[in-house]
Amino acid sequence: MEPIELAKNRAHHLLEQLNVALQAGDIDEDGWYREVAAIITPAYLAADNPRSQSGHSGDDEHWTQARGLIVDAIDKDGTFLDVGCASGYLMECVQKWAGEQGSKIEPFGLDIAPELAALARHRLPKWADRIVVGNAIDWQPQERFDFVRTGLEYVPDRRQKDLIDHLLHDVVAPGGRLIIGTYNEEVMQTQDHPFLETKLKTWGYSVAGRSERRHYHDERLMYRVLWLENRE
Repeated sequence: MEPIELAKNRAHHLLEQLNVALQAGDIDEDGWYREVAAIITPAYLAADNPRSQSGHSGDDEHWTQARGLIVDAIDKDGTFLDVGCASGYLMECVQKWAGEQGSKIEPFGLDIAPELAALARHRLPKWADRIVVGNAIDWQPQERFDFVRTGLEYVPDRRQKDLIDHLLHDVVAPGGRLIIGTYNEEVMQTQDHPFLETKLKTWGYSVAGRSERRHYHDERLMYRVLWLENRE
């Protein structure tokens, strides 16, 4: 069985090495993003289906198992921004999944890699003007969104709280939700591996809701989603 950290995130070793290099001063933050893009972008572009072009190695059933719980955070009609949209496949799926539960969603996409944003625009020409290039840590939207989904792996470890602060207060509309995940966590919390919800609470956030599903191939893990609310 593969190491649990690799099962959680197949880019774990890359991100770990880059975070260590950043902490040591061997690279700066711009270098961190460049190094990630140099590995991730070509791999996504070389893939032969929109799931793999969004970083998922399973089939459509596994994709739905791993990502479908995002819509558990959607409780009304509105706009949805996918941070790190890559091929745009999650934009399509969230609109479909939310519709199946009675919510009308208009999807938008943001990606730091121009090549991936171009791929999403090519795949989804009807939404081409909704897919933009930018770094989520400081991107300023022309409009704010009812639902914003992000992963925390898009920024260095030391900037994760900054990412949440920015998205929640500058990108999520008043009354909207910041959806974090999906991500893989161990079934049981340990001192060495605290749940993200524990980290969020230590950072001063109040978690408004959560959803989880079993992992489709590793019984040590669960898929989890958390959401925070902008109470402006």
